[in-house]
Amino acid sequence: MLVQHRCHDFNMHKDRILTDGVITGHGTIDNRRVIVFSQDFTVYGGSLSEACSEKICKAMDMAMKIGVPIIGINDSGGARIQEGVVSLGGYAEIFLRNTMASGVIPQISAILGPCAGGAVYSPAITDFIFMAKNTSHMFVTGPSVVKTVTHEEVSMEDLGGAHAHSTKSGVAHFAFNNEIEVLQNIRKLLSYLPLNNLDDVPTIECAAHSVNQNQDLNDIIPKDPNKPYDMHKIIQPIVDQDSFFEVHADDACNLIVGFARMEGRSVGIVANQPANLAGVLDIDSSIKGARFIRFCDAFNIPIITFEDVPGFLPGTNQEWQGIIKHGAKLLYAYAEATVPKLTIITRKAYGGAYDVMSSKHLRGDFNFAWPDAEIAVMGPMGAVEIIFKSEISNSKNPKKKMEELMLEYREKFANPYIAAERGYIDDVIMPNETRSLLNKCLSILKTKVDGNPKKKHGNIPL
Repeated sequence: MLVQHRCHDFNMHKDRILTDGVITGHGTIDNRRVIVFSQDFTVYGGSLSEACSEKICKAMDMAMKIGVPIIGINDSGGARIQEGVVSLGGYAEIFLRNTMASGVIPQISAILGPCAGGAVYSPAITDFIFMAKNTSHMFVTGPSVVKTVTHEEVSMEDLGGAHAHSTKSGVAHFAFNNEIEVLQNIRKLLSYLPLNNLDDVPTIECAAHSVNQNQDLNDIIPKDPNKPYDMHKIIQPIVDQDSFFEVHADDACNLIVGFARMEGRSVGIVANQPANLAGVLDIDSSIKGARFIRFCDAFNIPIITFEDVPGFLPGTNQEWQGIIKHGAKLLYAYAEATVPKLTIITRKAYGGAYDVMSSKHLRGDFNFAWPDAEIAVMGPMGAVEIIFKSEISNSKNPKKKMEELMLEYREKFANPYIAAERGYIDDVIMPNETRSLLNKCLSILKTKVDGNPKKKHGNIPL
């Protein structure tokens, strides 16, 4: 509380304020310890001085030492220009600690004002970023610099507001209407997370589950395999009542990720979303999924995957922007993860996307399919066009022949039973059995111990 800046240039010694632009402290959320630092915009615009940096670093060091989450409330104009390179060095000290704490303690950033220039990289390294609409702004270079360099006219909100970062860039995990909602939802998020990487996942008392909800699952998949449905309507009845907390809800909406509870214990949910782009995997969804899976694995949170994926999104745009390496991120994350991994194939599991989505081949612990699941190299139409190309073209009625062959292919190959015969699927189950079976599997896997070969670190395709 008594810390002051040490700068004497530009007559700064005449204006020295206690706390010098950042407040640090500790407290409890739901009776669990956390450490917090909060930048104070009323003191030199919250700019970072050497003293501010030292205070933040001490708070982070303490969080690491006692193994508790660190919450950073960002509201700063950036480096304190009067202190020059000393301020830049202070940022680097913070970045180093963010990196060292990654995967050891949960790191949460709340952007409740400006966060510009080099200051953005500390939140970027943390696990979750919260922003408040019309209040929060993050960017490396502001609108005036953008205009000077690229001649683009853009507002602060359009360039780096909560909407831009939660729907376009994917930088923000959460965007809420105001600061109060941000703080309330940080508390909610922490209720799903362990204190550190050696702590067990939290368990809370859960409400009684409705049996009728599970019965309704038997009729949720459309008869037409090309008709979309909302995967949320499958997730919600299976997890504990009202426990699903979605992450990145407005970005890469063809993949759903979030936290939930099963019999009171925290789990991570990853699910294809057939209601958006048919649930296909693309660059953005692969990055989104990989990041979430690696967080869950780092903090011992079991992963449940709901799969309905027709493949990877085709097109020059995806290929030229690197769908190969970005899709490999998701594959790498699933393969590397050693936490309990459960997979439910609700409908389609085609091609390489079948392999990627926590398949048995990537050390999936329990993999189940619903009766209408289609596990194949590709869909019936594409397969028939390749396999029976000459037969169809030589037919008197190519359209009718195509339909007959597609039906034959679907019955013979596009089903879960061939995979089950090979042991790639543990069982074909009725949808209404899913919750009880997942709970049994999670109970079995409570004592799971798995690992990876000894190495300095892997080389994920970045």
